[in-house]
Amino acid sequence: MVKPLPFDPHRFRSAAAHYEQGRVAYAPALILRVAQVCGVRKHHRVLDLGCGPGPLARGFAPLVEEVLAMDPSPDMLAAARSAAEGIPNIRFMQGSSYDLGAAQGRFLLVVMGRSFHWMDRVDTLRRLDGMIEPGGAVALFHDRWPDIPENAWRARWQEVRRRYEADDASQARVRGPNWVRHEAVLLDSPFPRLEQFSVIERRAVTVDALVARALSMSTTSPDRLGPRAEEMAAELRTTLVPLETGRGLTEVVETSALVAWRGR
Repeated sequence: MVKPLPFDPHRFRSAAAHYEQGRVAYAPALILRVAQVCGVRKHHRVLDLGCGPGPLARGFAPLVEEVLAMDPSPDMLAAARSAAEGIPNIRFMQGSSYDLGAAQGRFLLVVMGRSFHWMDRVDTLRRLDGMIEPGGAVALFHDRWPDIPENAWRARWQEVRRRYEADDASQARVRGPNWVRHEAVLLDSPFPRLEQFSVIERRAVTVDALVARALSMSTTSPDRLGPRAEEMAAELRTTLVPLETGRGLTEVVETSALVAWRGR
């Protein structure tokens, strides 16, 4: 049995202000690749489920007729609207995977960026089966950092952040041995045909962005840490500034998409 994590629409309330600056951007080439393999055309619609501040919604908007950006957090939707100012074909809706149904219409593609694990994954895929067009797909976007010398500073960043990390039963479950990986859930779903796509890039990142990245995490957000958030931010700067070369640090990032189609 795949037991869902507890639903908390306000989990990222205080993290929203730091998400856009801190979180890793998905490579534009990755978005284009997913659009290509999924047959996305200008007359199609895309659903960005658990959109956060909307980076995927903005990435797919030039490629389709409409993107529906959906998130349960009013604060995340406010950040998404602000970031998408001037993009006319993104429509915003407050709601979660539990609100999915015929009211949202049909889509060729449903994308999720680091959000699927917060949902009742089995129920979400069942609902999406009735909303995704024939030949359409679900795409789960993620990021990781290869274990190479240029990413060595991440151990220091993680060491500081983990010391401040608030106890969180949800995170303990996701990291625990009994967590069922997304691939296993998808293989037992209406979308069992899987392909993985990724782009690996070298990028510059500032210390301020890395502080924001820590504050954007649910376990080290300002709401979770309270007064200790400023203490963590100061310690991160003390730790990372001596490692800077030039105008910041270098990181090598792999952004990826796990694309799931219905079985043949």
